Amino acid sequence: MSLRLSSMNLPFLLLLSVAGAFAQSPLLKLSGDIVLVDGENVELRADSGQSVAIKLSERTRISTRAPLERDALKEGDFIATTAKPQPDGTLLASEVRVFAESLRGAGEGHRPMDAGNTMTNATIAGISKRGSASASEAGTVASVSGLQSGEHELRMTLRYKGGEKVVVVPQDVQILATDVGDRTMLVPDTHVVAYVAHQPDGTLLAERINIGKNGYVPQQ
Repeated sequence: MSLRLSSMNLPFLLLLSVAGAFAQSPLLKLSGDIVLVDGENVELRADSGQSVAIKLSERTRISTRAPLERDALKEGDFIATTAKPQPDGTLLASEVRVFAESLRGAGEGHRPMDAGNTMTNATIAGISKRGSASASEAGTVASVSGLQSGEHELRMTLRYKGGEKVVVVPQDVQILATDVGDRTMLVPDTHVVAYVAHQPDGTLLAERINIGKNGYVPQQ
């Protein structure tokens, strides 16, 4: 069976191209439920209700997302966090993902993103919870101006090759565990977030697909 995009989907995808792609990235973000899988072809029912066809390849990366208790965060975890720089030099997190051990080192470093955000993939070198700093980060946290004890639930010192950052995690930011998934998880009625790229033949090729676990519905 061959899955194709209908002309009705073109305005929808054009919108995604403008709103969902990073300035220097050709990827489009698609969010929806899997309708069917036929070999390398996957049909999604997008959140808007429209049907979109995407293709898989041997390079398509599949990963899982699941909620993680905040108290489970610990020194030595390798994480990724999306955050905005603050006037005091810290980063204010809007997303925190803890990688499985098999993914340690993935994308390590600190880099700018869109809308003034940054992405930091690094190891937790120190963490304070509810205003109580661990010994390994006490010096770093003490030097950060404008942060009062107990003002934020979590404060982390992240260390990566070539530098480190102090990240503040507000109480309302969800912590997620990230692990490697596989194609057996791509079944009908599963909600996914797929990042796809336009191909010369007009098809959409999935670069990566994120799947929720334990009842979690992924947002990105």
